[in-house]
Amino acid sequence: MDAVLDVLLDIFTQPSIIVALIALVGLAVQQKSFSDVLKGTIRTMVGFLVLSAGAGVVVGSLDPFGEMFQYAFNVQGVVPNNEAIVAQVLIDYGSAAALIFFFGMIINIVLAATTRFKYVYLSGHVSFYIAAMFAVILGVAGFSQWQVILWGSIAQGIYMVVSPALVQPFMRRVTGGDTVALGHTGGAGIAFGGLIAWLTRGKGNSKSTEEMNFPKGLSFLRDTTVIVALSMAVIYIIVGLFAGPTYIEGELSGGTNFIVFLIMQAATFSGGVFIILAGVRVILAEIVPAFKGVSERLVKNSKPALDVPIIFTFAPNAVLIGFLVSFAGGIVGMLGMVALGTTIVIPGVVAHFMTGAAAGVIGNAAGGRRGAVIASFVNGLAITILPLLLLPVLGDIGLSNATFSDADYGVFGLILGGLSEAGGQIAIIVGIVVSVVTLYVITFATRGRMAKKAADAEKESVA
Repeated sequence: MDAVLDVLLDIFTQPSIIVALIALVGLAVQQKSFSDVLKGTIRTMVGFLVLSAGAGVVVGSLDPFGEMFQYAFNVQGVVPNNEAIVAQVLIDYGSAAALIFFFGMIINIVLAATTRFKYVYLSGHVSFYIAAMFAVILGVAGFSQWQVILWGSIAQGIYMVVSPALVQPFMRRVTGGDTVALGHTGGAGIAFGGLIAWLTRGKGNSKSTEEMNFPKGLSFLRDTTVIVALSMAVIYIIVGLFAGPTYIEGELSGGTNFIVFLIMQAATFSGGVFIILAGVRVILAEIVPAFKGVSERLVKNSKPALDVPIIFTFAPNAVLIGFLVSFAGGIVGMLGMVALGTTIVIPGVVAHFMTGAAAGVIGNAAGGRRGAVIASFVNGLAITILPLLLLPVLGDIGLSNATFSDADYGVFGLILGGLSEAGGQIAIIVGIVVSVVTLYVITFATRGRMAKKAADAEKESVA
């Protein structure tokens, strides 16, 4: 049993394998030729591996930046890092987290097939992380092992359709359609940032981040790769000067001159973004047509919910703006904690890049340049404050020097933790059951409108 579970976990925590299987099934049910099925499946897998490789390059270049920042400004506290906290969780809750993750995917498909929330969550790594968090919270609440798995799986399935639904109104603005959704644990913060950007957009729409006009002599700044590299070089060097050459050359660069090292890290960051964008283009070209088969035959009108880099190509300038402003929001939040004397949450650079960049793109679609700044700043505050509030809910795990980073962990974790505080296990069970019922009530209440919308879409496709 354990061996089978390990194999399933190995498969379903690999996003490239998940989307490749989806592509395989989607193309097969459309009765495509063997050649087309093989090509689409392999290109989808390779596209995700390219995206993951780019993300790895970006994370690798950001790690020394985070270390420099903590050393330069002598900041000690809790670091929001999903990989670090999950590694601790798995020691005590590994089996429960794996089973919640597996059965949660099944419930996700059932809910997508039977409700109006037509989202199939394909970001396997982050959904595994949130399954780990559900296992901790339910374990701390005193549930037995089988109860943790049962109620955790249902909570996981609910989460996997609700989180993409929160962001989808803004995703339609970004993509100009309704074929792809966002599946990431930063969804709540990104959606909230987008909402604030839309509410504060003003009468005259702010220009897009992609409409920046540069003088002829500075036309090279139109190139996303160049502007990202130059901007990050400035940021790296400023923080590096505060950290000092002795620290950088002694601890980080292996003796390489600190300026050379910092410039190389900035260029590496830009290269990683370039690789991500290349991978995204391949994925969108393959997974959307392939998913049509799944949508038509298995889960009607369903949408793939994919990781945040999927929207980076729609506004590359907003990606950089979003990251920098979100990180600034994290610093503001951290300074507020210092002033209040609470536990200090140190800005997690990777979280601010992934979710901040996405918030920038979403905010740009909702309110132009100003919206990109507002949305990413709101996101930065959210992923700094929410981890602080989540710490007491995690029991002994919350006493460690790492915690979950993105907004969804805070929002959904605090809901479950709040129910536990208010009424113990009974309150959690009632809350989960009410949530499922609510999904179906919303579905039945809007069934007529959804049927009309589907009929109109079918007429348009025939025309």
